[in-house]
Amino acid sequence: MATRWGICGAGNISHDFCVALRTLSHEDHQIAAVAARSLESAEKFAKTHGIPKAYGSYQELVKDPNIDVVYIGVLHTHHLQVGLLFLNAGKNVLCEKPFAMNLREVRQLISAACENNVFLMEAVWSRCFPVYAEVGRLLSESAVGEVKMVKAYFGLSLLDRERITQKEQGGGGLMLIGMYCLQFALMVFKGERPESIHATGVLLPSGVDESMVVVLKFSGNRMAVCACSIACDLPNDATICGSKGMIRVGHPMHCPTVLELNGKKTEFPLPEPGLPLNFPNSTGLRYEAEEVRRCLLKGDAPFNLLL
Repeated sequence: MATRWGICGAGNISHDFCVALRTLSHEDHQIAAVAARSLESAEKFAKTHGIPKAYGSYQELVKDPNIDVVYIGVLHTHHLQVGLLFLNAGKNVLCEKPFAMNLREVRQLISAACENNVFLMEAVWSRCFPVYAEVGRLLSESAVGEVKMVKAYFGLSLLDRERITQKEQGGGGLMLIGMYCLQFALMVFKGERPESIHATGVLLPSGVDESMVVVLKFSGNRMAVCACSIACDLPNDATICGSKGMIRVGHPMHCPTVLELNGKKTEFPLPEPGLPLNFPNSTGLRYEAEEVRRCLLKGDAPFNLLL
């Protein structure tokens, strides 16, 4: 039986997610409904993506019994309110990153998932890419020996975009792109808690972070250096340095299609999109959709943290 998706939000990322879903088998994934803050927006989105039902409120999507999981693609600052709406109604949820605006809100979402015994996953799509799976395999085989240093850089020139520079709209470099660097380091070190964290950064007049550099020290004198910026372009790649070699995840490191092991490249091509995309490599969103389906079929509730 196909996993029936409900789409919450009719913005750019929801568009790309639906395009990605269309690259998967219709027998496994179907888009059953979309909800937006206005019926006009929902109907326009539904027409673009061939979705049978369009709702002019999120509450209507909550009441639809023919939805297996809801994809939340609304503004960051609304993740808590909208997430709780669906979780408390007994709906499984894939919520765009960042999960919420702070730890307190994240704990509320996780508690709601546990209390209602439903599935909840943060859409850190990077973790589901074949390149990341290959990185995990290489590390498990000690392909570069003992890991000593991890470097991850991600920067884009985005200061002309109001949503990204305003605190009230969930802006800031760390929330938007810096988390990709940190999650990569934590993945390499298997979710281990750092022994120390040293960070410095620059704030915009609005109060959100423009640029940041953080150094994480892990047990066994292992280090990670992460840098992000919304003021300038950075290499947008990641490197794992070991005692016997190096793994490099190519640009863009958050949705990669190229992996290098000691200079030898391997490519992992993505399927072509059926419609124009808003963000690079967005057909790769298909991988997190497949992970959600795998978890639901396996019964991985109440949540999947992808540590």
